[in-house]
Amino acid sequence: MANPDQESRTQQPRTRESRTFDELVTEGAAVPTDGWDFSWFEGRASEARPSWGYAVSLAGRLAGASAVLDVQTGGGEVLAFALDRAGHDPAAPTVLAATEGWPPNVAKATALLRPRGAVVVASPEAAPLPFADGAFDLVASRHPVRPHWAEIARVLEPGGTYFAQHVGPASVFELVEFFLGTQPEATKNARHPDRERADAEAAGLEIVRLRAERLRVEFHDIAAVVHFLRKVIWMVPGFTVEAYEPRLRALHQQIREQGPFVAHSTRHLFEARKPGPGK
Repeated sequence: MANPDQESRTQQPRTRESRTFDELVTEGAAVPTDGWDFSWFEGRASEARPSWGYAVSLAGRLAGASAVLDVQTGGGEVLAFALDRAGHDPAAPTVLAATEGWPPNVAKATALLRPRGAVVVASPEAAPLPFADGAFDLVASRHPVRPHWAEIARVLEPGGTYFAQHVGPASVFELVEFFLGTQPEATKNARHPDRERADAEAAGLEIVRLRAERLRVEFHDIAAVVHFLRKVIWMVPGFTVEAYEPRLRALHQQIREQGPFVAHSTRHLFEARKPGPGK
């Protein structure tokens, strides 16, 4: 008869540190990538959050808005959180709409936001927004791939507000450059807040507030790296495990020997207003 203590030890799950490269990569490659729920990363990767608390701040603005558009809503998680935090009544006359371009996210956002009174419209990221001029008094977005300033200005009513959190320049580029090598300065600064300020002003918007922060990111195992690069597809375009296996193996070994891989994300908070008296 087996020793109970020995049997208990052999049945315990293997720790992350004891799992092989192939096991971790297989796990990271199997996790679904739809939506913007990052809860899977708990204990495997971490990112400091901006001090302004975007989702909570958005909730505070929803209460005073009569027509709201969330651009590139992902799986609708942030807007849903803000609506719940604001105590939004789905039966209220507030107009709530969201756009999303990736089909799996459209389905997920629809399931999450429809019970909260919002309609989700499938719309490619670069396409004109499928709404009338001046249709919204609040346009929001968390991490748009590229803000379409002319369209944002067009669908805002006079006096309306654009409130958003953007990804900043060279965000997590320590990881990007580990796989792709040193990137041109133009690529690193493509999302610089000063450039976005100028583009927003060129579209006719007035900048009310613009804040930027640089935040620590840690990856604790290679599964987290694989899942991250599959989920945030613009970081390493065309990423696959097969194409980047040598670099993945090198990074796996580095994490084992030196501890978490450290990078830094950049975020900026945008608040812009369309000139005019409003309602």
